[in-house]
Amino acid sequence: MRRGRTAHRSRVFSALLRRGTRSRHCYRARGRVSADATTAADRRAARRAERRQNLCAAAARALTGEAELHYRGGRLCRGLRPLPLHAPHLRVDPAVDDLASLRGAADGAALRLTHSDRALHAGLCPGDPVARLVFELLEQLRCEALAPAGMPGLAQNLRHRFETWSRAFCRSGLVDGHLGILLYTVAQISWSRLSGWPVLEETEGLIEATRAAIVPALGASLAALRRHRAEQGAFVVHALEMAHIVSRMIVAESAQWAADEAQNPDDDEAALAMFTLWLDPEAGEPVEMGLAATGESRTLSVVGQSYRAYTTRYDREVVPGALIRKELLAEYRERLNERIAAQGINVARLAYALKAALAVAQRDGWSFGEEHGRIDGRRLAQVVSSPAERRVFLLERHRPLADCAVSFLIDCSGSMRTHIERVAMLVDVLTRALDQAGVATEVLGFTTGTWNGGRARLDWLAGGRPRHPGRLNEVSHLIFKDAATSWRRARAGIAALFKADLFREGVDGEAVDWACSRLRARAEARRILVVISDGSPMDSATAQVNDTFYLDHHLKQVVAHHEALRDVELLALGVGLDLSPYYRRCRAIDLSAPPGMSLFNELAGWIGARR
Repeated sequence: MRRGRTAHRSRVFSALLRRGTRSRHCYRARGRVSADATTAADRRAARRAERRQNLCAAAARALTGEAELHYRGGRLCRGLRPLPLHAPHLRVDPAVDDLASLRGAADGAALRLTHSDRALHAGLCPGDPVARLVFELLEQLRCEALAPAGMPGLAQNLRHRFETWSRAFCRSGLVDGHLGILLYTVAQISWSRLSGWPVLEETEGLIEATRAAIVPALGASLAALRRHRAEQGAFVVHALEMAHIVSRMIVAESAQWAADEAQNPDDDEAALAMFTLWLDPEAGEPVEMGLAATGESRTLSVVGQSYRAYTTRYDREVVPGALIRKELLAEYRERLNERIAAQGINVARLAYALKAALAVAQRDGWSFGEEHGRIDGRRLAQVVSSPAERRVFLLERHRPLADCAVSFLIDCSGSMRTHIERVAMLVDVLTRALDQAGVATEVLGFTTGTWNGGRARLDWLAGGRPRHPGRLNEVSHLIFKDAATSWRRARAGIAALFKADLFREGVDGEAVDWACSRLRARAEARRILVVISDGSPMDSATAQVNDTFYLDHHLKQVVAHHEALRDVELLALGVGLDLSPYYRRCRAIDLSAPPGMSLFNELAGWIGARR
């Protein structure tokens, strides 16, 4: 009898061990899939997209002979500036479109660079938005029609890209409106006439009525476009005529379309978005951010690209909150709180979005008493004494952990004084949300100790005014909040941004290097620096004794150095200005109105995006 019970317990124990082994293997497999599959798939997709973009960039360089062409963020760029998209079919999504479409868009952009006289085109481009759209499209199609005869693959790529865009435009339903079908028909007949390819067979019946209605007015211009496609000077005359005809068609019928109850205005708006320009003749121009002015430094070329500071004796790190009376600092903080409260920002939701974007799964011990997983050796006796007991396994426990540090570096030059209230709101809300998400944050700033060089310039004058002295001012680096201090304890220090006499001049390159060195000292796996600025580096004393672009050139060198090292992810927020001449990852924001929840949501995704 005892032997029978023993044999029974042995069989039960063996079955549990087998079940535990299977569960352990299944759990390990599930764990690997859940924890690593997404990351591995993302890495593979990123590598594949990078290889495809490198191939397209190489083809564009071969066609144009321009060595600076490369892809960045899915856009073909020259140096640090993305090339403009002159036609809607050149807009592609590397994550969705196939290689032939990517090659077609890259080849089209390269042919535009090769065959179009930019100055001639810009000088004749009409101001009317509708006419400008048609004029830009016709010039792009002209350049694509000049594809070399000995490159049939290139011509097939161009055709594939245009036809793919045409199908997508039709399947989106945008041709159901008057505006959509008119624009689509003009694009089809112009492409067919210039390239020699037939219009897209799938939509030939769809555009037949519109084509019959507009060809009598456009026929002569279309025929002339074909004859003069190899001569831009003669081509633009007929392209302008055709562009103005299409514009007049839309203006003449706009009232009728508006009165037509069957016409859905949303269809027209969507069609306009697909063509990337407004077509309402009475609408204003799109708001575009200015581009930061920059150039090459002659002084750095003379001295062998070696940036230097004449003296660092007067450079200092400052905690502005310690320089302000407590009562005044409390007033600043109350003022900032009132501004943020008026906007109704949901900080908890923003913190959740940031945590979702920045956090990764991390092992966090074990969960005991589970019904599957790995066998728990401490419960083997329970298996023998209670064969029906199933909770004898343990599982690895994981939790999302934001192993990340984010630093905000604020330009405290004189021109930022007008924006600082809204910049302070932006930084304070993001810092608070990141703190709730478990992300270490710093709020830093940079300015100069005085105007016009200060003591550094006096030392240079006393030293006989040597040539090429380098940076000639007292650098002041500001610490509003360090990474070791929580937002709650540092919120008064952040309000010190309202101190007006902090704002003088800016030496951006050294400040970026300083902020990166602080981040590199952190133990977090991911380090992000967000630079917030409204202009180019500027120090009057340095510019006078060196040249205007001395500090600009150094900023580019610093940014390129850290991007090559990949030790810190460099992002830039341009306040009313496009900072792409300096930073590869940049975003221009309009702070003419206080920042709202939509802007914060966009910034959360932008900051957290994996690069």
